[in-house]
Amino acid sequence: MGQTRFATGRELDLICLGRLGVDLYSQQVGARLEDVSSFAKYLGGSSANIAFGTARLGLRSAMLSRVGDDHMGRFLTESLAREGCDVSAITIDPQRLTALVLLGLKDRETFPLVFYRENCADMALRAEDIDPAFIASSKALLITGTHFSTEGVYQASITALDYAEQHNVKRVLDIDYRPVLWGLAGKADGETRFVADHKVTAHVQSILPRFDLIVGTEEEFLIAGGGTDLLAALRAVRQLTPATLVVKLGPQGCTVIHGEIPARLEDGSIYPGVRVEVLNVLGAGDAFMSGFLSGWLEEASDERCCQLANACGGLVVSRHACAPAMPTRAELDYLFNSPVPITRPDQDMALQRLHQVSVPRKQWKQLFVFAFDHRWQLVEIAQQYGRDHTCIGALKQLFIRAVEQVEGDLRRQGIDADVGLLADQRFGQDSLNEATGRGWWIARPVEVQGSRPLAFEHGRSIGSNLIAWPQEQIIKCLVQFHPDDEPLLRLEQEAQIKGLYQASQASGHELLLEIIPPKDHPSTHPNVLYRAIKRLYNLEIFPAWWKIEAQPAEVWQQLDALIQERDPYCRGVVLLGLNAPPEVLAEGFRQARESTTCRGFAVGRTIFQEPSRAWLAGEIDDRALIERVQGTFVQLIESWQSARR
Repeated sequence: MGQTRFATGRELDLICLGRLGVDLYSQQVGARLEDVSSFAKYLGGSSANIAFGTARLGLRSAMLSRVGDDHMGRFLTESLAREGCDVSAITIDPQRLTALVLLGLKDRETFPLVFYRENCADMALRAEDIDPAFIASSKALLITGTHFSTEGVYQASITALDYAEQHNVKRVLDIDYRPVLWGLAGKADGETRFVADHKVTAHVQSILPRFDLIVGTEEEFLIAGGGTDLLAALRAVRQLTPATLVVKLGPQGCTVIHGEIPARLEDGSIYPGVRVEVLNVLGAGDAFMSGFLSGWLEEASDERCCQLANACGGLVVSRHACAPAMPTRAELDYLFNSPVPITRPDQDMALQRLHQVSVPRKQWKQLFVFAFDHRWQLVEIAQQYGRDHTCIGALKQLFIRAVEQVEGDLRRQGIDADVGLLADQRFGQDSLNEATGRGWWIARPVEVQGSRPLAFEHGRSIGSNLIAWPQEQIIKCLVQFHPDDEPLLRLEQEAQIKGLYQASQASGHELLLEIIPPKDHPSTHPNVLYRAIKRLYNLEIFPAWWKIEAQPAEVWQQLDALIQERDPYCRGVVLLGLNAPPEVLAEGFRQARESTTCRGFAVGRTIFQEPSRAWLAGEIDDRALIERVQGTFVQLIESWQSARR
């Protein structure tokens, strides 16, 4: 590819102007849209998908659009921001709701779509929303065809093009032809991709000279050029613009045309696509564009741009959703370096895992976690004092107040840390509900307390329980695991852990494994914890978190090396307490001070045991309970900080 001569010193690589809405994807593949019973919610809209996809691939991208002053609008801006996309130019529209699309997956060729876009926020973008300084801050501006389809968004898009030309910003058009959005198909017919219309052709042709790069499918170039012959349409487009033309050819791949249109497309370079089993072609074009632009904006060759584009498109067609299905650089490297073609990305466990762990994730600071997921321990105390079990839920809600106060203390002291909690579903559901959405680290247990072999509270079908969990909640599972257990016990435990890990992969929840080797085990082999964790890694079980007892400094060195070697994406290790006195825990903190994987502590009974007994006995009131819990919690935090200074 010739030099694109992008302007230097720009803050952004790409600004995407256009559709920004919510996609509700059918979760039942093969069902008519009429028969779908549940939907998954994703970020959607062609321009937004490209902003998301290019940010995921490392470009400094930004979104220019509108959302409603509603929950869905906040979901969209938060989703883009988490991916590293600049959302400063997204206007909040107080009068209109955020756009919405319902999508079904009937079969590989049938994808019913219903657009709910009448008077929606993103189609209310106006020329006054376009800041010339913002446009000038980027190397390139991308606009999708829908934002030329009505007068208001047409004027906004033309204004953006004017500013781009004035400031040497390269201009990219994704033709993105949706007949229903041009009023050429029935309101419920979002699936139809091509309806010939000379008025639309004339309208599109009026803007073609404004662009440096134009990308479209065969059908989209037919509408841009007019007629029913692709080569004739491309020649008509070429008469209007010297832009680089990229023609997407579906499974065949794509071609890039810089100058004269060849007599046959085969006379130019056809860059082959990635052969994969197709689940869902929706979003493939946006993924293609994301991949192509990630190369184009780095001045890569045509071949490299198309390799990236075809790979991104190929991965997305094998997955549910558009934006969240976009790959990372790590996934592309894995795909390109595979010794054999990966035709079923959805069944390649290493690739699927990379798709979960190499995407942007919340970055946790040092973690101070209050673990009160205990069940039978509190039941015993309540029974001792003749209290009803319902009081345990009220007790755990008081624990939330203590965590709030500790978080406030940390902020006032300028301590850079995150707080969290471990709470159970049986007695702590109200506490979980109250804590969720605050940005705290939250985990909840799934094991039957004391079970060996491991059993789950809601039966073997753990995945059916996870459906109701908020995505931010971490699955915690305590396993009394020893690598020298007798074979039948060990195999049963490993099967349970493996099933839980696979359920977490399917649900998207992070997994914390708490490994406690039984103290009364006849084997006295040294480094039992190290060997237990290594054994689980050998079984290809990669939890996001480990929770373990305090270890000597030399064991921490071994664990750090093991985790770094086997799972560099591991989130870290947290220390458990086992009701040890604060001074004993402080020594454990000191032993872990040099560890690169130990991220903090998750301590329970050391903090709550005595205050809870006193509260259940009626010896102290709510305020005193909170103060005592807070005091011990703060004492442990101070011990941790002292050890790390």
